[in-house]
Amino acid sequence: MTGEQAPRPRLVATDLDGTLLDAAGAVTARTREVISVLDEMGVPVVFVTGRPMRWMETLWEAVGGHGLAICSNGGIVYDVPTHSVRQARTIPRDVLVKVGRTLRRTVPGTTFALEKTGGFALEDDFLSHADDRRVPDVPRGRLEQIADGTVVKLLARHDRLAPEEFWGVVEEAVGRLVTTTWSSVGSLVEMSAAGVTKASTLAELCRELGVAPGEVVAFGDMPNDLPLLEWAGTSYAMGNAHPTVLALADHTAPRHDEDGVARTLAEIFGL
Repeated sequence: MTGEQAPRPRLVATDLDGTLLDAAGAVTARTREVISVLDEMGVPVVFVTGRPMRWMETLWEAVGGHGLAICSNGGIVYDVPTHSVRQARTIPRDVLVKVGRTLRRTVPGTTFALEKTGGFALEDDFLSHADDRRVPDVPRGRLEQIADGTVVKLLARHDRLAPEEFWGVVEEAVGRLVTTTWSSVGSLVEMSAAGVTKASTLAELCRELGVAPGEVVAFGDMPNDLPLLEWAGTSYAMGNAHPTVLALADHTAPRHDEDGVARTLAEIFGL
């Protein structure tokens, strides 16, 4: 077979849960090895995740020497070596309040929580993640009381609607005010500031680094990864991905619990 070999990517962007991490939510030895080799080659592996910063503490050492991660669906660019927020793309407080009131009216029973640059806050009826229930003194109150200018992601939960049904209703009601998506098996919709996605924040970071979209390879598994996979020059859906992700991506990688990202990167870079 003849023809030129495609140039190797200059940057790897990968989601975490259901993508880079195994079934236990950890970075395997094989994956850690591949990330380390790429870092030595000068190819940064950027974590691009819906996770908030507080769920990242055990993973920072696997980021590599470039020390950058995109958290909260693009809401935060985090500088790992200095443990500081490099950029925060916040939702204005008046928008938060308007979205909350609109959804309470449109979908009674909706409850809210807020991801902030400095932590987490939630309404009393919001069923929080087990990791957050172990954190003492989490601020609680009505959305209007806990909202401020540091919010990077608004979470809305509903106990009775199916995930995609709830997302569709939320998108129709407030999609002009915020960017809506979902990445959970439950009825949890994630909202960022208008125009903020994993892709838009990665695009800004890549411009700073002088990396073009065509020089990026991206991996994901859930609908909140769709903008990222569409933006990147080369995209992979995990074998366990949501059907919409499998339909959009250029290629399919092995499952996340089979070291799918590491195996694919080893093939791409000849490791």
